Amino acid sequence: MADARRLQGAVPDRGKPGRAGGGFPRPVFFWAGAAACTAGALLHLPMYLHARHMGYHMAGMPMDTAMFTGMALVVVGTAAVIAGLLPRQAAAVRRQVASARVRAVDDAPLRPAHVALLVVLSLAVTIDVMKPMTLSFVVPGVAKEYGLASPLNPGGSIPVSWLPLAGISGTMTGSFLWGRLGDRIGRRGSILLAGMLFATTAVCGAMPGFAWNVAMCFLMGTAAGGLIPIAFTLLAETIPQRHRGWLMVLIGGNVTLAYILTSWLAASLTPTYSWRILWLAGLPTGLLLILLNRWIPESPRYLLATGRPREAREVLARYGSTVQQIAEAEEEAEAAAAHAAGPGAAPPTGYRRLFTAAFRGPTLALTVLAIGAGLMAHSFQMWLPTNLGRLGITEVSSDRVLRDSALISLPLNVLTALLYGLWSSRRTVITLTGLTATALVALAVLADTVAGHGVWLRLLLLVPLWGISATAAVMAAYSSEAYPTPLRARGTSWAAGISKAGGVAILALSVAAVAVPPLGVTALLGAVPLALAALAFALFGPETRGRRLDEIAPERIPARA
Repeated sequence: MADARRLQGAVPDRGKPGRAGGGFPRPVFFWAGAAACTAGALLHLPMYLHARHMGYHMAGMPMDTAMFTGMALVVVGTAAVIAGLLPRQAAAVRRQVASARVRAVDDAPLRPAHVALLVVLSLAVTIDVMKPMTLSFVVPGVAKEYGLASPLNPGGSIPVSWLPLAGISGTMTGSFLWGRLGDRIGRRGSILLAGMLFATTAVCGAMPGFAWNVAMCFLMGTAAGGLIPIAFTLLAETIPQRHRGWLMVLIGGNVTLAYILTSWLAASLTPTYSWRILWLAGLPTGLLLILLNRWIPESPRYLLATGRPREAREVLARYGSTVQQIAEAEEEAEAAAAHAAGPGAAPPTGYRRLFTAAFRGPTLALTVLAIGAGLMAHSFQMWLPTNLGRLGITEVSSDRVLRDSALISLPLNVLTALLYGLWSSRRTVITLTGLTATALVALAVLADTVAGHGVWLRLLLLVPLWGISATAAVMAAYSSEAYPTPLRARGTSWAAGISKAGGVAILALSVAAVAVPPLGVTALLGAVPLALAALAFALFGPETRGRRLDEIAPERIPARA
């Protein structure tokens, strides 16, 4: 086949040589766009600094010329970045990228290239998770500055819940969008586009109007929602089998690290620089991800599809991976099976393929788990600082309580990774969800009693905060292992998108009712689906530990389920 011949060098390489897939289809467009986006974001800072004598309160300030110029540069620069990442033959990419199956050599040792990739993607996941987590720490300050309706300011006219609703809706949109984008502009290109959007949407911290904050928050959420599924898909196709499970869960456990960093920044910076500094911090973190791009490889199957076999061979050599082509006879057999099934029985496409008979059980289990994870992260955790304020704990003190509780739970993420990789992926998920559900119920019952006792409150928050990060980690790892290569990006994106859908529903109800659910309610909303997820995995979850990816799920997707 054409892709196989290109890999062997029989077909000329249309792409320019690069460092293991390190080039861009149009590098001039990409770097010019990145420079324009950076300049545009920096032009938003003068107004923020001008407001320092007013406690950085910018509500109602008119936008100056520098800010308008910066907004124009951001729009033009983002368009140039996308143009720099788009392949020249997009239609051919969509057809060819699904025909190459990439998997790591199962018995290969970890190489320096693996270590560098793990470090960079670990940083990327931490930066990514910090974006939606920031919402829970900025909401009280936003409500106070703009006079919005919140539990601490019930007299406001507009609910502050619009801000987290826009952010979480963006993450849900991004999760589904990036699942398709990963095959359009490549795994690496998708990660870098997310990083660029992190940097540009940091201007949310300098917006004087609440409506602008809502719009920028949606765009920031779109980038944040797409990065993790693509990062874990790339890891699953790159890391050797014997290290795959525990390393992915360990990186997924960076949710706790992100929470520690976010709460530390909130406790340290917001009293002086206001809530806006938490958004502005997205500029250097996003640019850092762009600067580390040379250590993020492009997917070999994407390089083959875009006519760059030389770079594909470099990636394969560096990471000890192989490419398997779909045999022509196999493709013909699938076509014949679809024809024999008769008209009206065409094989499902897109996300519907996740619900065919071969994958329906794992998809059901992951869906229930994703709902529970989403309700914990975007209901329980999102409103935790606000609900602690209801219990009489001040804003800064609540930041420290949450940071300390997350710090205590950090070693437990290492234990979760070891259990997932060395004991059992399936039983780890069941044990984790059962413990977290139990702890949430206990918190719902006892939170009022221990509110005045800092140590007991930290201990009571320990398991739920650990459960939030650990559940997100095992869900991301498991969803990237449970599906074959043609469905892997969609499988991880489905789980990530559904985990955001529960948060969208809760926040929409909060906007409609102009009220934030109390702590007991948010805890129980997370406990119920987690208990159901434990049951679903016991019934339908396949074991992934110690198995090659092509053993866990059939690589050839049936034409009719």
